[in-house]
Amino acid sequence: MFQDEARFGRISDCRYCWAKFPLRPTVKAMLTHQYLYAYGAVSIPDARFDSLVLPHVNSDCMGLFLAEISRRYPDDNIVMVLDGAGWHKSQSMPIPSHISLISLPPYSPELNPVEHLWDELREKYFHNHAFDSLDALDDQLVTGLLALENNARRVASIGNWDWIIKATSNAN
Repeated sequence: MFQDEARFGRISDCRYCWAKFPLRPTVKAMLTHQYLYAYGAVSIPDARFDSLVLPHVNSDCMGLFLAEISRRYPDDNIVMVLDGAGWHKSQSMPIPSHISLISLPPYSPELNPVEHLWDELREKYFHNHAFDSLDALDDQLVTGLLALENNARRVASIGNWDWIIKATSNAN
């Protein structure tokens, strides 16, 4: 599994859009700084995506995420590939016995397919949206994450890269 976290907030990301001339669409902009964090992991062989929304990025929240993955996959031995964030290396973070953590090389987010799932989520569920509350943001984030969790075909089209499939399969 490949794992990553992403920040989603009430700062809107306005994008250009097409409209018939002479219309000029307007979009609300927001300057509030409130955030939630999505933790996600994708299993490349079966394109399963698992996620959890948490209030912070730290070793406590990462421990909660690993516990949730452990609960969802109690009979699997999991190799979790993640970036080099400091909270991933905390000595106090509990790691379930059937999960092993492996770090990607430093400064290499392009090697993590979950980064592209965040791009998909932002593009489809967050552009040109301004949220009236953190609860509204949470609802939208959960909606987008569940859409990814329930669509293995879409996850595979985004994250099943040849080099990962070759590295994790028994095929030559």
